[in-house]
Amino acid sequence: MDDIVKQALAKWPNVPACYGWLGLDARGRWYLRDDAVQAAGPFPQSRGSLLQHEKLIDFIERNYEQDAQGQWFFQNGPQRVYVELECAPWVWRVEPDFSLRTHTGAKAVALDCLQDEFGRIFLTSAIGVGLVHTLDMGLVADAVDQGIWSPQAALNSELPGRYGFVLSPKAHSSQR
Repeated sequence: MDDIVKQALAKWPNVPACYGWLGLDARGRWYLRDDAVQAAGPFPQSRGSLLQHEKLIDFIERNYEQDAQGQWFFQNGPQRVYVELECAPWVWRVEPDFSLRTHTGAKAVALDCLQDEFGRIFLTSAIGVGLVHTLDMGLVADAVDQGIWSPQAALNSELPGRYGFVLSPKAHSSQR
């Protein structure tokens, strides 16, 4: 977390959290979701505006974390901005040596390989579970062919509970 964010948290510790305003799609792209977009439907059916400002994206990614309930958020100064997830908290990019890099740039090593009923590949690591980016499916096929990864069947609806993440913190907060 950035030092400036830590300072803002210390100065203003009781700022209410923000829900529904930020989304992460299956390709690791961030979407800003205003009131009209949220009223049009849940993420990802109603995505919002694709963020393209590199410095803003870098700031979000440096301050992207998980809370104790498995909800992912961006710490924006003193305010937590909870993230609506399309599939998983991480989107993996697979390197030629089969190591992983998240959509935020963090490096990881795959522990398990899962395939859901839609044919999507998820990999687990020490930092959590993520969806493999569609552009890297050729590398996944190579890893499977070489016996490095062996996809195990998994039901998509069971992944959040099994790996401790919340797809929609907004929906989760309204259920409390």
